[in-house]
Amino acid sequence: MERLTANEEPSATLMYRVERPVFNEAYIDSELLHRKKRTPKSFQRRVAEHLRCSSEKAKSVLFGFLPILTWLPSYPLKEYLFGDIVSGISTGVMQLPQGLAYAMLAAVPPVFGLYSSFYPVLLYTFFGTSKHISIGTFAVISLMIGGVAVREAPDSMFAVNGTNASLVVDIVARDARRVEVVVALTTLVGIIQFVLGLLRFGFLAIYLTEPLVRGFTTAAAVHVSVSQIKYLLGVHIPRFNGPLSVVYSLDAVLRNIASTNLITLIIGLVCTVFLYFIKDLNERFKKKLPIPIPGEIIVVIVSTGISYGLVMSENYGVEVVGKIPTGLLPPKVPDFSVIPNLLPDAFAIAVVGFSIAISLAKIFALKHGYSVDGNQELIALGLCNFMSSFFHTFAVTASMSRSLVQESTGGHTEIAGFLASLLVLLVVVAIGFVFQPLPTTVLAAIIMVNLLGMFKQMKDIPALWRTSKIELAIWLVSFFASVLLGLDYGLVVAMSFAIITVIYRTQCPKNALLGQIPDTELYFDVDEYEEAEECSGIKIFQSNSSIYFANSDLYVSALKAKTGIDPAQLLAGRKSQLKYAKRDSGERKTVNYISPVKKNAVVLLDVEMGVTHEVVAGPKKSVDHVYTNGQLAENHTESESEDDFFLQRLTPIHTIILDFTPVNFIDSVGAKTIKSVIKEFAIVDVKVVLAGCSRTLLSDLRTLKFFCEPVTPDLIFPTIHDAVLHCKRSRGVPVRPDVQ
Repeated sequence: MERLTANEEPSATLMYRVERPVFNEAYIDSELLHRKKRTPKSFQRRVAEHLRCSSEKAKSVLFGFLPILTWLPSYPLKEYLFGDIVSGISTGVMQLPQGLAYAMLAAVPPVFGLYSSFYPVLLYTFFGTSKHISIGTFAVISLMIGGVAVREAPDSMFAVNGTNASLVVDIVARDARRVEVVVALTTLVGIIQFVLGLLRFGFLAIYLTEPLVRGFTTAAAVHVSVSQIKYLLGVHIPRFNGPLSVVYSLDAVLRNIASTNLITLIIGLVCTVFLYFIKDLNERFKKKLPIPIPGEIIVVIVSTGISYGLVMSENYGVEVVGKIPTGLLPPKVPDFSVIPNLLPDAFAIAVVGFSIAISLAKIFALKHGYSVDGNQELIALGLCNFMSSFFHTFAVTASMSRSLVQESTGGHTEIAGFLASLLVLLVVVAIGFVFQPLPTTVLAAIIMVNLLGMFKQMKDIPALWRTSKIELAIWLVSFFASVLLGLDYGLVVAMSFAIITVIYRTQCPKNALLGQIPDTELYFDVDEYEEAEECSGIKIFQSNSSIYFANSDLYVSALKAKTGIDPAQLLAGRKSQLKYAKRDSGERKTVNYISPVKKNAVVLLDVEMGVTHEVVAGPKKSVDHVYTNGQLAENHTESESEDDFFLQRLTPIHTIILDFTPVNFIDSVGAKTIKSVIKEFAIVDVKVVLAGCSRTLLSDLRTLKFFCEPVTPDLIFPTIHDAVLHCKRSRGVPVRPDVQ
């Protein structure tokens, strides 16, 4: 059947020649293919097999739940240990200032950022599958958490001697309540992530497309930057939350800008410039530097020393971090009474946190040639958040900046993260009190410099303009919705818009008429390629979309527009022409007959039956004409000229081939629509056949009872070329032997 020939010369073109009959689905299903015999398993048997326990299955489940067991026993000390130690110290040095800084975003005291930089990182070592991401505090998640904390525990609830905003706020009581809210929120986030992981919902991140996430994180960077302006200037304004919070925050800053603390502003600007310089230096000389210069810890240590020596808090009114308790707090059960109010926020944080973590994990896995399990990552993040919440932490995810440092400084495994957590633990237990004089404006500078990478995502706009306008629209909607409406509502709007774009793409697919490339069996768009030639009397229609209830009518409209054939219009035109033909025939009959018979003609189009009935009524006789598939069966002949006219073809096109190669699925509405199309075009003597259906699609069509008269498997062909050859041969058109 197939002959493969190639010249021995290396430069020769590889040729193949296939000689076979023209296949249709009826022949393929009955003669060519035979399904394997399979005995379906009963429900009880499937459940029993799923629940059956064996040593291999138990080992597989244990290793899947604790990935550390798969790599720790074979850990190469000599090759990996030094790199992991250097990477762990470098990452831990970054964890310390970022933990303190991001706690401010989460609206809790800075020490809780250190707790969140220890417990979850330690747990991820045992449950995570990524070797290079750095779990811990992250700006976007911290800001979302802070928004919930401020909403549930606003300053007005803790005003001393009343609710007047001008009165003093009980900071201790407010912070304690916000910690309770944040811890309960983290517990709920962990539960949601853990349950989604058990239910194998690791695919959930695909609904947060890359343009959506990048637009969302850029908007989060705007929120974070605006929220830190008050710390850079040293002004005291309330924290706003909800729609237009960015506008309200900027308005409040401008109204109070006259009260700027100049010393605070100078410290913040100097730290910002220094950190930017160090960040740029690390980027320029990253191949020459053995480890990145730890600019953040340098700034923290120097500014803490200066603040302590000059007593800036008392002498210059510079706001400092304040009391940091030494040691770890005892575990405590979260306050579950606030959970009902936090469910929507927890779900959003859970999804966003997982999406960020799995995106980074996949990038590093692809770079270093290993795989990550999305479901296990969900479970790992869920356990990190849930178990850590009993130790007063807030929700965490992977950090882009720390992950890059961990990977670039030689980190090979999760041991690097483990060592980073031990460094944080050392600070919390032994020397946490040292950072009490640290000015908050320094933490604000650290946060804003770390946001530069997110702001660079603005470069996506011109790139997407050149490549994909729809993805650009997703990016812009995600960005502006999140900036104006807040991160929670903005995420909902962005996801809804992304889903709408999917529907739009199915509603507006690319439709094309295909033509044959001479001397080949290849067919391409005739509007795109000069070589593509339409087959005489045949139209090959392709729509780059599946067919279902939302676009089935649009598919039919596009088919009629592209092929230029509308059966209803053709029949209406024929009816009009027939009316004039009968009138002319009647005028001729008046010459031969004294008493002409008056006739009323009605053309009935029955799409479901696939025929038209022309009923001619007279006083004492009835004549029926049946017009089926372009052929006229007559019970009575009135005029040879009228019959000749009526038997003329309505269109020179005799066949339409629907290319179903791009069709992935079809529902009952789509199947009925295609069936109606076949019947409707048969009325005007145009045969409609299908080509390129996948076996899955054919199975769906059988399930939908698609194959019944007048639609049979004989109308289905495996390729367009099979359909073209069949249609040409059935119409008596000669076929060139070189393309058979």
